[in-house]
Order: sequence, then C-alpha cells, then structure tokens
Amino acid sequence: MKKWSGDLHKLIYTHVVMIGVPTIFYYCLRAGGLKLVDVHMAIATFFLISSIMIILEGSHSLFRRYAVPAAPTAPTFRDRCTRPFKRLLKMQGDRRFHPITPLPRCSLLVAAYLPNEQDIIFETLRHILNSLHRPTGGLEVVLAYNTPYDLAIEDDLQAFAELHPELKLLRVEGSHSKAENLNAALELVTGEIVGILDADHHPAPDCFLRAWRWLERDYDVVQGRNVIRNHDLNLLTQNIAVEFESLYGVSHPAKSFLTDSTIFGGSNGFWRTAVLKQIRFNPTRLTEDIDATMRTLLSGYRIVHDRSIIATELAPMNFDSFWFQRKRWAQGWLEVSFIYQRRVWKSKYFSLPQKLYWTYLLYYGVIYSLFALQILPLILSLFLFHGYLPSSDNAYLWFCTLITFFSGFYQTAVTMKVAATRYPTLYFAQHAILIFVYTTLKNAISLVAFYDHLHGYNQWVVTPRGQYATRVTAPETTPLLTPAAGLSAPK
Repeated sequence: MKKWSGDLHKLIYTHVVMIGVPTIFYYCLRAGGLKLVDVHMAIATFFLISSIMIILEGSHSLFRRYAVPAAPTAPTFRDRCTRPFKRLLKMQGDRRFHPITPLPRCSLLVAAYLPNEQDIIFETLRHILNSLHRPTGGLEVVLAYNTPYDLAIEDDLQAFAELHPELKLLRVEGSHSKAENLNAALELVTGEIVGILDADHHPAPDCFLRAWRWLERDYDVVQGRNVIRNHDLNLLTQNIAVEFESLYGVSHPAKSFLTDSTIFGGSNGFWRTAVLKQIRFNPTRLTEDIDATMRTLLSGYRIVHDRSIIATELAPMNFDSFWFQRKRWAQGWLEVSFIYQRRVWKSKYFSLPQKLYWTYLLYYGVIYSLFALQILPLILSLFLFHGYLPSSDNAYLWFCTLITFFSGFYQTAVTMKVAATRYPTLYFAQHAILIFVYTTLKNAISLVAFYDHLHGYNQWVVTPRGQYATRVTAPETTPLLTPAAGLSAPK
C-alpha cells in the first residue's frame, strides 16, 4: 500500500471538495427552505441515462452476435416467435462469413518493459510460437522491448530466437513507453496485417484468420476480446474478470452493433499494416490506444469488435496495481476527451448516431463521475437536516432508482450468459452485489485522476507482472506445432 498512500491526500482532498463542501452547501440551502428536489432529479437523470445505455448495450449483445452458423438449422418454434421481434429491434444475429482470399503474411508485435515482464515473457512467446496457426504468407513475431539496463534474460532471449527464426528481437534504446516500442517495431514488420499484444497476452490460435474476415471486407482494425487468466487469485481478480467479460463481451461489441464503431483496446487488436504505419502511437498519451482509436476514426478508417477473437491476460492482483492502472485509464480518457470531442462533431466521417455515441463515451463519461458523486452529499445533507432519511413520494426518483439497480443486475446476468469463460456462479453473484461499491471506487479513482490532470501530473506507474509467473531462463527446445496445410473456418 506504500505507493498508493502517496495518492491518499489527493483522495481526501478531492472528496472533501466534491462531497464535504457540497454537503454543507446543500444543508444550508435546506435550512433556508429549499427542498432541492430539482437537483436530486437532475442527478437521478444522469444515473437513468447511463442505466438505459447499459440495458440497451446488454440487450444487443445478448441477442446479436457476429459468429452464428453460416448455414442455420431449421428454426424452432421459439425462433419463429422471436424472430419478428428481433428483426424489429435489429437484434438478429449476423451470419458468419468465410474469408474470400488466402490469409496474407502476418506480423505480431509484442511490447514489453523487460525488467517488469521478464518473468512471463518466455511463457508468452512459447504460447505464440507453439499455438498460432501459420498464414499462407507466413508469420513473424517481433518482441519490441525497452530496459534501462542490461539483463541476463536478454542472452536467453537471443538463444531462443536462434531456435525460432520467426522471432525477431528489438531492444528500443531510449524508449520509455509502449508507444515508442511499437513505433520502432513498425519499421521492421513485413506483414500485411499486424497484431498488437502486451507481454502478458496469450492469443487464440486462429486470431489472424478471424480478424482477416473483417479486414478483407473494408474494415481497418479488428479488436478482439480480452479475458482474465489469473481470475482465481482473490476477490479483486474475480471482480476484474467479470468486469472484463462485461466490457469485452457486452459493452464493446454493442458499440459495433449500435454504431458500427468501437475502440482499439491496446492489445489483441489487428490492423492493416499500412493504416497503423500512418496512425502510429503517441508516446505522450497515458492511453495511447484510445488516442490512436480517435485518430483512426477521425481519418475515416473503420474499427470493428469481434468477441470471438479471444486472448487471455493477467489482472492486477493487489489494490496498489489496480489503483494506478485505473487512474491512468481514467486520466487517459480525460486527455482524449478534451482533445478530440469537438473534432468528432466537426468530422465528416462520423454519422449522427456515432457522434452522439462518442459524446456519451467522451464528454459524458468525463462528467458522469463528477455528477454521480453528488448523490452522496444530497443524501448526507438530507440526513443531517432531518436526523433521518425521509421517504420520498416522487415517482420519477423511484423510477430512476429502480432502473439504476436493475441495470447493474441485468448487465451482470447478460455477462454471465455471454461469458467466454464459464466462471463459477459465485463470481457473478459477488459482482452483482458489489457492483455499486465497485463503481463508486472507480468513480473515486476518476476524481483523483481529474485532480492529477488539472495539475499536470501524468506519471506512469507500471503494473507489476513478476509475481504472476515463475521466470523461465532456459530457451525452449520443444519443436513448434506443425502448421496446418489449410485453416478451418472460425466458429
């Protein structure tokens, strides 16, 4: 908890400003005879809008999917009854299509900060080299890493690369970020498609084939689904696992379903190489992936989310790591929102639904955490004024409250239905119970991130990896899997 304690004063200060001071202010207004019903209804409306979006996204992700059979069997009685309803709401499943042309040469970029990820990098490389299907045009894997000092594992990596000619090692001198590592690696790639992976990600064997079926149909980026691999460590990793299933199995696919637009999530994403060489990554951004997403969309390129392209990754295993990871994410979204929101509305490449949806993701997402917290001083001031919490006869407030609570349980239920990994039911029950506490925690982190952004603090704290795996120092000598002569169609 030592690193996190440095942010403790920021947490206290921001919550005194955003909760303590408003509580006193609202109390004084109540003492002056104002009931503040309009303020309460305005804040409730923020919750209502978010809840409706959660329900809308969940419903589309539940009924629509991109990987239904290409030749469906005879419809059942239930299918005949529900099909008109699904067609009306545009929720029918999109038929899976097969690639038209052979899979071209592919490049896979693995970015690593080696002092932090030397314990897991061999596990990742072995997984890639031993499991990935080889495209007709061939495969290359580039490990682009930075390190401030020489490491013994670099000799092991060199020996490993000599055994596996598909692997290229690139030490990026002077690099201080993942973005710089990836930009340097782009100078080496020879594939028509390039996949991006973090050092802890294990991709599916057929990831490139599944991505190719979109790339050859005029999409430029395909984002896959990230699933937590170390979910059974503790309560935190269990909740993050369900949260990721909700993000990558429900929310992100819904963006594709609803607006034909989504985000590149930083890893398990597959690009047309020519597009990525044009876009590249900005090393000055805390979330270089979201920044690249916006510049890609604003350039007229298209991104799709395919939740059937699965890669597993490692979740932060302690509160320190979780805190700094989520604060960086929140601050990175702030940066992107302030820089690109107005450009979205001016862009000729965004349709009106896309402009509205990205406003919801950017500006609305920024102010939501600030306004959502105001429900606490409102309730506290009410309690201080009356000495208890009086019941309300306002139908609108009751409606908003019911929808808000329902949306959290509904989202968890949908996540459980579409989850890529069949976690124990306990995980989902815990998440449903804790979701409001968990959301409040993330809002508190966002508030500290807002504070840091306003004060120009943008320190990057690396998420520790070394505790997750035992370091492998000897090069793997097991022969690679024999590449299949032909790849079967994805399911």
